Amino acid sequence: MGAFLLLTITTAFRILSRNRLRAGLTVLGIVIGVAAVIAMISIGEGAKAAVRSQVASMGTNVIIILPGATTTGGVRGGQGSAVSLTVADAQDLKKRIPLLTDTAWGKRDVMQVVYGNRNWNAPVNGISPGYLTIRDWSYAGGLPFTQTDMDVAARVALVGQTVVDNLFEPGEEPVGATIRLKNVPFTVIGVLAPKGQSSQGTDQDDIVFIPFTTAERKVLGTQFLGSIGAIFASTDLTEDLPEAVAQIREVLRSRHRLQPEQADDFTVRTQIDIAAIQEGTGQTLTVMLFAIASISLLVGGIGIMNILLVSVTERTKEIGVRMAVGAKRRHILLQFLIEAMTLSLFGGLLGIVLGILSARATTVIAGWPTIISLESIVAAFLFSLFVGLFFGLYPANKASRLNPIDALRYE
Repeated sequence: MGAFLLLTITTAFRILSRNRLRAGLTVLGIVIGVAAVIAMISIGEGAKAAVRSQVASMGTNVIIILPGATTTGGVRGGQGSAVSLTVADAQDLKKRIPLLTDTAWGKRDVMQVVYGNRNWNAPVNGISPGYLTIRDWSYAGGLPFTQTDMDVAARVALVGQTVVDNLFEPGEEPVGATIRLKNVPFTVIGVLAPKGQSSQGTDQDDIVFIPFTTAERKVLGTQFLGSIGAIFASTDLTEDLPEAVAQIREVLRSRHRLQPEQADDFTVRTQIDIAAIQEGTGQTLTVMLFAIASISLLVGGIGIMNILLVSVTERTKEIGVRMAVGAKRRHILLQFLIEAMTLSLFGGLLGIVLGILSARATTVIAGWPTIISLESIVAAFLFSLFVGLFFGLYPANKASRLNPIDALRYE
């Protein structure tokens, strides 16, 4: 059996080499299909890894509480549109919920930041000192502001790297410089370490932080003192997040005097929630890319079926001779299946090389992160072999069912 199989494989190579151009064009379909599958899965996996990194950059076990959807005068506002959170809410949460290691609050607006003759539009955030700890933000230079700065509404600021790049000359020291927000001078006391893009795709380094009290009284203004745009909290353990969220809802509903039938006037989100949403989107993207790339493999499979059908027609007399000298149906069937698998094998191997190179080129040229996994390579290769087997089955079966006498008479 082993000798027969070796002879059959040798014969398959010999037959395919008769028309190398036709065989090469057929293999090309499989090559493109396998390469597309590997490249697309690599892009999808890279995107998911980037999202995980971006979510991790938010901090550790972070809980975000935003003013929620509310209905006022028959008009339902979106998340963050209502003024339903206050500094007192944040302070009370920390006091009444032992699971929370810290709470912080803030509000923001985009405005012009001026330094000398340069200016830059950036998000300006008025925050309490605990925010920087919750977000696990480190410093490239200088120091954070303190509770004392909050208490006296000090005019001090922390700036992100993007703001530094757009306001200061290369090599110029930002710490100690004076920037202006709405004509109010602020001393830069720290430069934040880069964090990159957020899970929503925004630049986290395009940021200015100032004490909340300073923002409320001198820069951003307020509808009423103590109103805030968001509350931030954290827990020691990830597994404590669900219980912490439940207790936060209970405390805030009680503070806001909401009746059981009334909806929350706030929205609570955790890092787990954000990661799950982003991971789900990434998974959907990967599946879609895989499905699209698989179409190329199916097209390659149809090419294999076409070339084998042509081969059956061209070799009808040869098949008749083989049957006349004792070849059985299974021998003819196996011959054509091996030819189909040989095309798939070569196409798969070349496709793997092209797929890896394409993924690398995508990272280098477009800057998209890609992760080439062994699983994606194996899956694409096995799928290509299956395609060869599936689409080679019909021509092989057709060849094996030829009538020997009719095949010998065929011209």
